[in-house]
Amino acid sequence: MTTSDAPVLLACAHGTRFPAGRTAVNRLVDAVAAQLPGTEVVPTWVDVQAPDLAARTEEYAGRPAVVVPLLLSAGYHVYVDVAEAVAADELHRVSAALGPDRALARLLARRVHEACGAAGAPLGERDAVVLATAGSSDRRAVVDCAAVADLLGEELGRPVTVSYLAAARPRVTEAVVSARAGLAEGGRVVVANYLLAPGYFLDLSRAAGADVDTEPLAVPEGEVPPELVDVVVSRYRSVA
Repeated sequence: MTTSDAPVLLACAHGTRFPAGRTAVNRLVDAVAAQLPGTEVVPTWVDVQAPDLAARTEEYAGRPAVVVPLLLSAGYHVYVDVAEAVAADELHRVSAALGPDRALARLLARRVHEACGAAGAPLGERDAVVLATAGSSDRRAVVDCAAVADLLGEELGRPVTVSYLAAARPRVTEAVVSARAGLAEGGRVVVANYLLAPGYFLDLSRAAGADVDTEPLAVPEGEVPPELVDVVVSRYRSVA
């Protein structure tokens, strides 16, 4: 990564103790840096991992910087943690969260088709799709997740039920049970995991009892999804 007159991009993820999740996010940050030659792209976190965003904004005090939250909806972390971290420096700005975004819905749809194919059959008319999201106590984040469920439904050409792993309802387990009760014979419950990377929430989602579970948006091996990279770059450029 090289420095230039372009503002520094502080790529701010939640943070995780799971090695696979750390690898997936690091690979995403590296892919974003490759798309922005001449821009310094620096990873940071709001929780669990260090250096946290407060430390990073102090490190880059007096230099133009754009914080791009690598968070799929705007809740407490965006409105409180990120906002407080940049408040002291007028040269530091914050982009919108990554979602909702049509590009992420397209990536989710691709994950659904990949998972169904790997499970032995393409997504069928009798299958029910449930969107699993992290959840938030902030109503604005809940609304964002519902919007993504609608976008995914448009991409797949069928209704998609939104569900949450914490803080809001229906919980993913409840949504899976409800979807299964309404299945036609031969149908499957497919959970689309609207999660950035592997970690605690992905494990929790996979314990909900669906017939098919997708990978998260970013994975520790293989291609870094171009849709995800493009959204991060777009968020940065919208502010920079």
